[in-house]
Amino acid sequence: MNGIKPDVIVNGHSYRWPLKPTVVICIDGGDPEYFDLYLSQGLLPNLANIIQQGFSATAKGTMPSFTCPNNMSIITGTPASQHGISGNYYLDTHTWQPVVMTGADLLRGDTILGNFAKAGAFVVSITAKDKLRKQLGKGLTPGARQISFSSEFAGQCTIADNGIEHVLELVGMPQPEIYSQQLSLFVLEAGLKLLQMYSPDVMYLSLTDWVQHKYAPEDAQAIDFYIKLDHYFGRFLESGAVLALTADHGMSDKSDAHGAPNVIWLQDMLDAQLGAGVAQVICPITDAYVGHHGSLGGFVRVWFRESFDLALVLALIAQIEGVESCYSKVDACRIFDLPIDREADIVVVAQKQYCIGSSALKHDLSGLHGDRLRTHGGISEAVVPFIISAPLRPEFLNNAHNADLNSYALFDYVLNKTGAV
Repeated sequence: MNGIKPDVIVNGHSYRWPLKPTVVICIDGGDPEYFDLYLSQGLLPNLANIIQQGFSATAKGTMPSFTCPNNMSIITGTPASQHGISGNYYLDTHTWQPVVMTGADLLRGDTILGNFAKAGAFVVSITAKDKLRKQLGKGLTPGARQISFSSEFAGQCTIADNGIEHVLELVGMPQPEIYSQQLSLFVLEAGLKLLQMYSPDVMYLSLTDWVQHKYAPEDAQAIDFYIKLDHYFGRFLESGAVLALTADHGMSDKSDAHGAPNVIWLQDMLDAQLGAGVAQVICPITDAYVGHHGSLGGFVRVWFRESFDLALVLALIAQIEGVESCYSKVDACRIFDLPIDREADIVVVAQKQYCIGSSALKHDLSGLHGDRLRTHGGISEAVVPFIISAPLRPEFLNNAHNADLNSYALFDYVLNKTGAV
């Protein structure tokens, strides 16, 4: 107990009750390269102040470095092996059909928001894309003191489904386009308004990575977006919040010198070597919005419909140009802490400058509109910021700087290891 209210237990871990509103922001696609460049140029004064006054490091994100696994790790405080969400899709080998992994029923364990809400806390969850809303809102009963909605469907919010209505009027912004920086800025503006109105105990804000997919750190549009993020960081602090910042994954340029994507068409290669239909490649980055990445990422899964020579296939894949590593199911689960019952026979990870697809005929890259392909999913994109606006207590500081931090420990650090809560 922290002297005011009992600690809240979530998935076997204890969390102190916050004394100040605690706002955790997941900057989708927030590769540390963006922060590092802009801080060196003096463009992010509020973030610079947060780092000076609080705690800053980099952490390991959950693999694969995609949106759903990492948000679920952060919001449950556990690795994917425990919460079970290891991508946007997995393959049901009973039907041989891909299964969307964004439903709350597939999320194992409790969420930190859900258990705080059950203990009587005022909690808020706002996400840019609605694909995350149900999982982030697991354990919540929308209504008074429990709010959960997305920017994507902000104009459709109801008390019954979201715990809030008239969101567009509240925020004072029009319904944002799905492929825009406004989708993320709406999340922040909505969170700020709710913070100022209600001072909720715990708030989780998850953005979208449209900017980072489209623009490199040196591009003016990315600079503009991060300056706006920094502005919001300052406003949250001015409004009395403790801020904790991380990302779900980084972002890498995966195009050649001429601007063409560096793609390994793994399904086509396996069909040519093993015969059509023997192996099935699943790209777990796939979701409803693939315009900015064409379902191409740095991590894919391969299932086999019949018996196969594991050593032979691993050796075959390992020699493909652009492949960083490939693993059996058992090794992938051990190395990346993944749920074995949802894992493929083989996992393949691309090098930083490459991505992996299934068959060339199954990927539509027209949404790139000629831009360079920037995407994520591999080990190269699994390093993320880990920043807290309050300093760590002395007994934790040395260990934190020397520790191998995981991004899913962010709630633990901001609630249990600072003096500000």
